[in-house]
Amino acid sequence: MSRIFTVSVASVYPHYVNKVERKGRSKAELDQVIEWLTGFDEAALAHHPTAGTTFEDFFAQARLNAHVDQIKGVVCGVRVEEIDDPLMQRIRYLDKLVDELARGQAMDKVLRA
Repeated sequence: MSRIFTVSVASVYPHYVNKVERKGRSKAELDQVIEWLTGFDEAALAHHPTAGTTFEDFFAQARLNAHVDQIKGVVCGVRVEEIDDPLMQRIRYLDKLVDELARGQAMDKVLRA
């Protein structure tokens, strides 16, 4: 079991926000990306960081988007589509989407529209 599974979403979320804002994107766009991936609405997204939800619990409660299989590419030197552990793959999907957002890709491409 990877250590990241037990890390709280609250401890990582501010890093995601800083990453996208440094690159000229907004927290609202980040939340839109997370909502697309997980199905969590604005209220649910606000709840998880304050509740101390771990990544394991966060993704256990998520309803993944039907188009997650379109998320492809490399995160931390590993192709996300080739990750065997389902939870690790979901976490890397999130990382990949945050990376794409921070790199300035258009929202329709990030959201696979």
